[in-house]
Parts: sequence; structure tokens; C-alpha cells
Amino acid sequence: MTDQTPASEGGEWSLEVLADAYAYPEGDSPWLRANMVSTLDGAAQHDGRSQPISCDADMRIFGTLRGLADVVVAGAETVRAEGYRPARARDAFAARRAAAGQGPAPAIAVVSGSLDLDFSLPLYVSPLVPTLVLTGAGAPAERIEAARKAGAEVVIAGEGSRVDPARAVRELADRGLKRQLAEGGPRLLGQFVAAGVLDEMCLTFSPMLTAGDAQRIAGGPSVDVPERFALTSLLEEAGFLFSRYRRI
Repeated sequence: MTDQTPASEGGEWSLEVLADAYAYPEGDSPWLRANMVSTLDGAAQHDGRSQPISCDADMRIFGTLRGLADVVVAGAETVRAEGYRPARARDAFAARRAAAGQGPAPAIAVVSGSLDLDFSLPLYVSPLVPTLVLTGAGAPAERIEAARKAGAEVVIAGEGSRVDPARAVRELADRGLKRQLAEGGPRLLGQFVAAGVLDEMCLTFSPMLTAGDAQRIAGGPSVDVPERFALTSLLEEAGFLFSRYRRI
């Protein structure tokens, strides 16, 4: 059985209705949700990007999930491929964020072991909220210095060059960033799944077939025992299905 399924108005869900439907659970514990899109044949992207398999309703939900989050977590490859920019403040969420004690926009947290990132981009030098860079203790010292010089906050969340997913969740929560939103890519999502720290999966099913060899939504080693999630809401618009699952 599903719950929190909003009715659309004039064929379109308002941001206020979506914000109520996708509200984070109450409590002090961190909550990590992921938001991904997949074609009918399991492709998470086309020509290296997710936009070609998305739609307007998917982007409204994407914006809503960002509007509710304290922090948006993404892997370096996804940040480069999708051309990430700083999250912006949106009037539609201003009152809700203020009431929840949140800043004007979510922080962006980039996960990178090597720190092979262009720190001259607006994401690092001119965000509304300082960008965080999650990396390992063995990251190159000169790259850590470059990140800090650009204005990013460097968060050590692992040993060597590897970021530990569970530690990343804790480090963000320790900074007051408890409403966490992972936007991929597949490698990062696979690491969160393998570590058992993903609480919620928001998955858009795109009514498209792409074939080819595109990645699925989560990659990396398989888990020993598949983890079961429960469907909590399901929306439909123009053949796209917007599902929401929570860990049982």
C-alpha cells in the first residue's frame, strides 16, 4: 500500500504539494535518500547524461528533493558530466527551510578520492552555501590545499584515497547536514547500497528503451544478501512512474 500520494492540479503537481509528499521523516538521525532515473531496460543515462531520459515532472521532483535537503551528495564523475553548479535559493521553499532551521539552499558535497576537480568553477568559488569535498586521508596535499583556497570545505571521510560511505554520512550529519540527498552516479550509489546506509530510494521509471551499454543506477560489487525496500508512494505522469521506497 502506498501513502503520501498527492493529487495533481491541472495535470501538474505543485511544488508545495510535492514538498509535503516528499518531506523527510522527523527525528535527529541522518536520513540518506537517493534520487535516480532509469529507462525500462535499466539504463541510468544516455550519452553519458541523465537529462535525455528525464521529463518536466521528473525535474520538478528533482527540484523539490533539493529544496528539502540539507546537502546534495554526488560523485566527482557525475559532477563533471552533469555540469554541476551551486544550488540556488528558491522562493517556493524559503519559508519551509527557515522553519526547519535550514540555510537558504542545500550544500553540494562532492565525493572524490583523487580531488581531480576544477576548483576554478562556480561550484567551488561562488556558491551560496560553501561546497564540501569529501575525500580520504591520503588525498594529495596540494589538491586539498587547492580546494580550501577556492573556498571549499574539505571533509576527511576515509583512509587512503577511499571515501568510506558510512563515515561520509556521519561526517555530514556531524555538521548538521542530516537531510541527505544522493544524486549519483551509479558508482557512488552502489557504495552507499553496499555499506547499508541508504534509507530511501526515489526512482523515476522512464518509458524509454535505449539498449547500448549504459550504466544501471547502482554499480560496483553486489551485496551478499539483497536488501528489501518497501514502496511508500507511486505517482504517474505522461507514462513516467515516480516511485519512492524506504528500507524495511
